[in-house]
Amino acid sequence: MKRAILGLSLVVLLGLVACKENASSKVKDDNVAVAAERDEAAKLLPVMVFEKVEHDFGTITQGTPQETVFKFTNTGDAPLVITKATSSCGCTVPNPPKDPIAPGEQGELKVKYNGAGQNQITKTITVVANTAKGSEMLKIKAFVNKKGAAPLGPVK
Repeated sequence: MKRAILGLSLVVLLGLVACKENASSKVKDDNVAVAAERDEAAKLLPVMVFEKVEHDFGTITQGTPQETVFKFTNTGDAPLVITKATSSCGCTVPNPPKDPIAPGEQGELKVKYNGAGQNQITKTITVVANTAKGSEMLKIKAFVNKKGAAPLGPVK
């Protein structure tokens, strides 16, 4: 048993010594240049800056559709791509731009709300994009009066 362990240890030791060539000689200069270029490109990210992140529709009558537009600018160094925009409720539908937004360019995200609910409502829209943060949160709110009821709620 001791001989088997000693023999196996000797084989492993010889294998390690034989593989211990100069590792830096295996690195190709072309690969280093490509990796450096890739790493620099990875640092370029879009930045999504909204003019406003919340919209108040004020007092509305139940069932009255509402619509707003959230305008934004790509202040980053790479094209901005919105991959998904979802809302916290099926009564709110975000419609993001389909095409990439170039650096320095502006875009619009349209949001439609069907007027459902009653009293004070707040809905959130999550915008997923290729930014460093990965997502942005927007809000819409309104005071919804029941259809046919006398106006209540905050007065603007």
